[in-house]
Amino acid sequence: MANTDQEILEGLAEIVAEETGLDKADVLLEKSFQDDLDIDSLSMMTIVTHAEDKFEVRIPDEEVKNLSTVGDAVSFIKGAQA
Repeated sequence: MANTDQEILEGLAEIVAEETGLDKADVLLEKSFQDDLDIDSLSMMTIVTHAEDKFEVRIPDEEVKNLSTVGDAVSFIKGAQA
């Protein structure tokens, strides 16, 4: 079953909060993983792995570099579920 954008955002916020200690409320669509949330590439790979498990999608390594904002990740996951 495909998730709504809001469900994906909330799920990603939980994953990011667990990985980084950031507040879930700080994880917004327009936030950049690297610039705004200060997530390094190693943490990003962990977040991607957890997102793949949670949303039952595959995010190829070559796609990860295109996921610069939380909104990019939400859109990718939503498309991968369709």
